[in-house]
Amino acid sequence: QVQLFESGGGLVQAGGSRRLSCAAPGRTFRDSATGWFRQAPGKDREFVSAISRGGAIYYADSVKGRFTISRDNAKNTVSLQMNSLKPNDTGVYYCAKTPRIAYFASMDYLADQKSYATWGQGTQVTVTW
Repeated sequence: QVQLFESGGGLVQAGGSRRLSCAAPGRTFRDSATGWFRQAPGKDREFVSAISRGGAIYYADSVKGRFTISRDNAKNTVSLQMNSLKPNDTGVYYCAKTPRIAYFASMDYLADQKSYATWGQGTQVTVTW
C-alpha cells in the first residue's frame, strides 16, 4: 500500500535543476525521519539524502553541494532541490519515512534502507546532455 507520493520528476538537461516533493496524506513527517533514495538503471537503490526528526541533514558525497533537502511542517511535505544535475543523477527517486523516531539519528542509520517503513512509488528523473 503506497502511503507516500513523490512528484517533480521529469526530463532535464545537464546543469539544470529539478525540485522533488514528497507528500504523506493523512500522516505527518514531524515525528519521523525522511530520506530520499534513487535507483539508476541496472543498479541497486542508493541513499541520496535524509533529514532527521530533529532537523539534522545528511547527504551522499555524490550530491553534496548540489542537492538540498528540506521539510515543511505546515505543508506536510519534504522536498529535494536538485541543482547542477548530471547524467549520472538519472534514476527513479524514492522518498521514505521511518517509524516514529528519536530526534537524533545518525547518518549510518538514515542511509540504511532498512530503517524506513514507508515508501513511495518513485518519480523518474532523467538528465541528458
